[in-house]
Amino acid sequence: MAETLERALRDRSARAEGEAAGVLVGTALHDDDARFVEHWCVRVGTRAAPGSPLLGLAGLCLGHAARRFGRLGEEAVALSGALAARAEADPSDVDGRALDGYDDVRSFLHLW
Repeated sequence: MAETLERALRDRSARAEGEAAGVLVGTALHDDDARFVEHWCVRVGTRAAPGSPLLGLAGLCLGHAARRFGRLGEEAVALSGALAARAEADPSDVDGRALDGYDDVRSFLHLW
């Protein structure tokens, strides 16, 4: 799993990013280790290149983590908000899934 995500952060090919997307979503939805899930969402969300579909997906997966675990660290919450702001400002930089993820973070962590 880590190898797949790291490869996608180095290699922006559609194949590498597609494989990483499946791994990241699967981890966010099914892994029971909240710290592990959050770590990888933050790592991908801070290291993926501008315009990578992995940015919006990392934001969405932070929302999944907030829903599943009921908590996120400060860095993850801040990243979720930053990715959403970037998506709102320029959808070619970060896609709209980051907005959905941030809505979930605010809702499930009661940050309204």
